[in-house]
Amino acid sequence: MEDKWNALIDANCKLPPIDKGKLNSYTYAVKDVFEIEGHIASAGNPDWKRTHLPANSTATVVKKLLLNGAELIGKTHTDELMYSLDGKNYFYGTPVNPRAVERIPGGSSSGSAVAVAAGLVDFSIGTDTGGSVRIPASYCGIYGFRPSHNAISINGVIPLAESFDTVGVMANDIEIISDVAEVLLEQPSHHSENFTTMIFPREVWDMVEIPIQESKEKVDLPHLSREELLISDEGLQAWMETFQILQGFEIWRNHGDWIRDVQPQFGPGIYERFQWAKTITKEQVEEAKQYKEKINKNIKEKLGKDSIMVMPTSPNVAPLLKTADEALLTHRQKLLMMTSIAGLNGLPQISTPWLELGNAPVGLSFLAAKGQDKRLIRFVKQFFQELSGRKV
Repeated sequence: MEDKWNALIDANCKLPPIDKGKLNSYTYAVKDVFEIEGHIASAGNPDWKRTHLPANSTATVVKKLLLNGAELIGKTHTDELMYSLDGKNYFYGTPVNPRAVERIPGGSSSGSAVAVAAGLVDFSIGTDTGGSVRIPASYCGIYGFRPSHNAISINGVIPLAESFDTVGVMANDIEIISDVAEVLLEQPSHHSENFTTMIFPREVWDMVEIPIQESKEKVDLPHLSREELLISDEGLQAWMETFQILQGFEIWRNHGDWIRDVQPQFGPGIYERFQWAKTITKEQVEEAKQYKEKINKNIKEKLGKDSIMVMPTSPNVAPLLKTADEALLTHRQKLLMMTSIAGLNGLPQISTPWLELGNAPVGLSFLAAKGQDKRLIRFVKQFFQELSGRKV
């Protein structure tokens, strides 16, 4: 298999299926933050790889996939220590976005998204803390599933911020997402009724580009009511800041000692984020935790058990590779305002292929209440079946 897209950091890390199961004949790749016995996960940074030993066990998710018939064909590139949404890597290069080669692929699960979009694998596994599965899925025009927090085992995965870390799945087909989720989700199957309401968060739709806003009218199912409302009291800027404080504090708690001891070299932007994380105070964290509880109560009341939230995954298409750092930072702030909705509330979210603007894709996302992952997947399958039937 030729990887002309620079999706794989290690194409020699291959594991055959251990047994037969639901995923027979599927091939997959895994982000280079998962432990695989005998291999060192680089976390996208040469100094991390240099200062860590090969794993003496394999991550739970990887083992489950092998036990159910899937074949591992390699490890994929990631942004350094998963602390970016761009998909660029100063040391190992940037995976090429097959759907828009002049644009970034999105991160930090960049290689996993590119491997799927390029057809190198049937599905791939990434991690999503602040959008790292959803955003590259949107940029690369594929499906990206971020589960409810703690719904899929994180055992054997290098942490970023454990209060928000999730293991996500990417594929070109929602049926494959469904099959993989059935194997990985640690929640019972239940046959709930269909959702009754689609909620369109006004703050999100108002911040995206006009052609994306106009596509909202195509998101329609006759048997679901539509409701447009503001989901945040103080605005999504406050949600984003709360997320960043809680995430940054945990990131420094997890990796600060290693950074102080090793003095690793980081690429542009990554070093500055770690230095900022170091400055977060316990007082800021306590205030953010209290505000998060308020946010959780608010979203639980507005989303309920029978509503589905519908919104664009990203505010625009992927930025060009040559985009200036300042413009990337502005774009990142908008992204985090959008991704913090699922992040702060532990919600499942699926980014789906939706629009093309200037030959570049933009995803549409569906979110449900925490723990309703399987119901959400079933809804997305039904939505696109009905949409296709109406030839919209």
